[in-house]
Amino acid sequence: MKNLILFIAVVLFFSFGFISCSSSISNSITFNNQSQGEIFINFRGQIINVSAGQSSKIEKIPQGTYDYATTFSIPASATSASSQGNLTGTFNVSADTKILLYYTSTLISGAYTLFVTISNSDKQNTTTTTSP
Repeated sequence: MKNLILFIAVVLFFSFGFISCSSSISNSITFNNQSQGEIFINFRGQIINVSAGQSSKIEKIPQGTYDYATTFSIPASATSASSQGNLTGTFNVSADTKILLYYTSTLISGAYTLFVTISNSDKQNTTTTTSP
């Protein structure tokens, strides 16, 4: 009887240990392209092609720091091109991080401009200041 109680205690101990630790990775990065042309993201040794009006989501990214770079195509009617925002940079991926890169564009009088904004689900560091 003593051995049975010891066996049950050991099984329960390991069961609770496995329940409290999750081995699944839920980190993801989404590239949402609402611009007028294709975008190409160089990320983790591969090119991710996202057509206009489409999005691409990369899931199960291990925690760490990753560089990325974006290039883009311009519409045939454009006579010049520029960009605003973070076309290149670094992602800091922590536990349960969700990152969104949102691409939009304008085409005004032949001038094509690609805009990129980034947001993530990580808690932002904030500082408070007080007035004297």
